[in-house]
Parts: sequence; C-alpha cells; structure tokens
Amino acid sequence: MLLTVARVGRAHGLRGEVALDLRTDTPEERLADGTVLGTDRSGVGPLTVVRTRIQQGRWYVTFAEVTDRTGAEALRGVSLVVEDDASDEEDAWYPHELRGLRVEHVDGRVLGEVVGLEHLPAQDVLVVREPDGARTLVPFVRAIVPVVDVPGGRVVLDPPGGLLAADAANLVVSDETAGPDDAPDAGGQDG
Repeated sequence: MLLTVARVGRAHGLRGEVALDLRTDTPEERLADGTVLGTDRSGVGPLTVVRTRIQQGRWYVTFAEVTDRTGAEALRGVSLVVEDDASDEEDAWYPHELRGLRVEHVDGRVLGEVVGLEHLPAQDVLVVREPDGARTLVPFVRAIVPVVDVPGGRVVLDPPGGLLAADAANLVVSDETAGPDDAPDAGGQDG
C-alpha cells in the first residue's frame, strides 16, 4: 500500500527547494536526510531527501535530483509516497484504513459510510456519504468521532445538531431564529 507522506507545494528560492504540505505525523522520520521517496506521477522520482528545514511552522525540502527553481516548479502538486502496510500508532489511521467503514450514531443508527479523509488547514475531516447520497464533511476530532473501530468496520459519531445533511429535515425555525422578513410587525398599526 502506497501512503502519502506529503504533497509538494510551491518552489522556494532558486536552488530547487520546495514547500511541503505534510500528510504524516512523523515528518522527522519520513523526511530524514537520505530518505528515498516515490511519487504519484510517472516519470518523476524517486526523489532523495538532501536537506529539510522548518520556517514559521512550514516544512521545506531539497532533493538530490532537483537543483534549480525550474525543476522545483515542475514538482508542484506531486505527492511523495512510501510503501507501508498499516498504521502502528494508537489513534492514528491512514485514509485507506477508514475508507468503507460504516458510520453509526452513538445511539446505534446507521448514518452512512466513510468515503474519504480530507486534510484541511484547521483539522482533518471524514468524508461521509449519507444514505440519501449526500456528502458530509465531519471534523475528525474525538468529541465528534469518539470511536474508530477499524477491525469492527465502523466509526461512531456524536454529531452536534445540524452537522449531517439528514438533520436539515428536522430543523425547527422558531420566532427566535426567524429573520427580519419573517418577524411580525412591531408597530401595531395597520397601514
């Protein structure tokens, strides 16, 4: 199984350095000097890490095979991959381990199926396909996803009201939530 370690961002400087969008919790290990990484683009790679550095929380890497800005710009959007079988960390899962899991509510109702995992700037989100086909993004945080049971083939959600598309049919609009056009006349005069 090929796992994505990072995605190459923009070129930085003139000597082939590139910014990375990390997809690993252990970049120090996965991007150590001398590490050889595969890519998801044919004709590109493998790439050998020569140097890494962190500036303002962002990772930058230089590869032995890329020595100028033109080469670095050509790498933009390439995913750096490694061969791996399964996650060995507790409370850490790879996207392929989550895809296809049944999504259940804490009360036991089936809510859908996990169809992916997306990495957003604030946090990762599970992509859930609900029974009606709606695609919902669920923040992948313990408060909302308290149980991930890969061997059991399920994840359990404790979603706040309104998070799921199926909740839209159950939303109640009251006078407190009515907008200005829905508010009763306050003037008291017919006009």
